[in-house]
Amino acid sequence: MKFDRITHSPTVMGGKPCIRGLRITVGTIVGLLASGATRERILAAYPSLEPADLDECLAYAAWRLEEREEGLVVS
Repeated sequence: MKFDRITHSPTVMGGKPCIRGLRITVGTIVGLLASGATRERILAAYPSLEPADLDECLAYAAWRLEEREEGLVVS
């Protein structure tokens, strides 16, 4: 799967997946959404973000979760 808005660089946030090379990690955004922060509040707190960035963060997190679950055996 291709994510145009998610970048990885060892020199930015230790290589964690970030949004468009900014110092805002996917984990930060997914964590905010999971804790109940609204999209509007996140976009106000991070004015460099765009609504599509939030969508791609969620899609990326879901993709990573699926990638890791393939080897999982549930009894």
